[in-house]
Amino acid sequence: MKIAQLAILQAVITVKGGVAMSEPIKIELTIPSISDYVGVARLTASGIASRMKFSHEEIEDIKIAVSEACTNAVQYAYGDHVGQIKLVFTIQDQYLEICVKDNGKGFDVSAPVEEASQDPDKIGLGLGIVFMRSLMDKVEYKSSVDQGTEVVMIKKLSVAHSADM
Repeated sequence: MKIAQLAILQAVITVKGGVAMSEPIKIELTIPSISDYVGVARLTASGIASRMKFSHEEIEDIKIAVSEACTNAVQYAYGDHVGQIKLVFTIQDQYLEICVKDNGKGFDVSAPVEEASQDPDKIGLGLGIVFMRSLMDKVEYKSSVDQGTEVVMIKKLSVAHSADM
């Protein structure tokens, strides 16, 4: 097995007046599609959400949603070989956007969940998206067969927390 590399790429921070951001902050993280590294994505999400002053409950929701998106990529994207999962955390004044992308097998988004769940290799496929939607304010996904999958999730700051930033 080749050595899996973990890379945290450059974070560019622009702060105006010490409080409000004039440009979004983007933090990129690339992990191998190995289940042991999903925790690294969770910790990164937790640290960013904590810095943004999300509540403890909101941070837990974000961590679970990120884990679910990464775990789906680990389980379904690359089959028996190791690929990469790229996460982009975009910090805005009022919300956190998280994009989880793989370049793996992808799937047909038009196939109903019931149809996919009849295949033993795809049991539960589609339920993770429903779960992520219950935890985040917005979840969108794009996937194409042999093109990979991208999940974009947004969690808005509550009014009480955003006033403190």
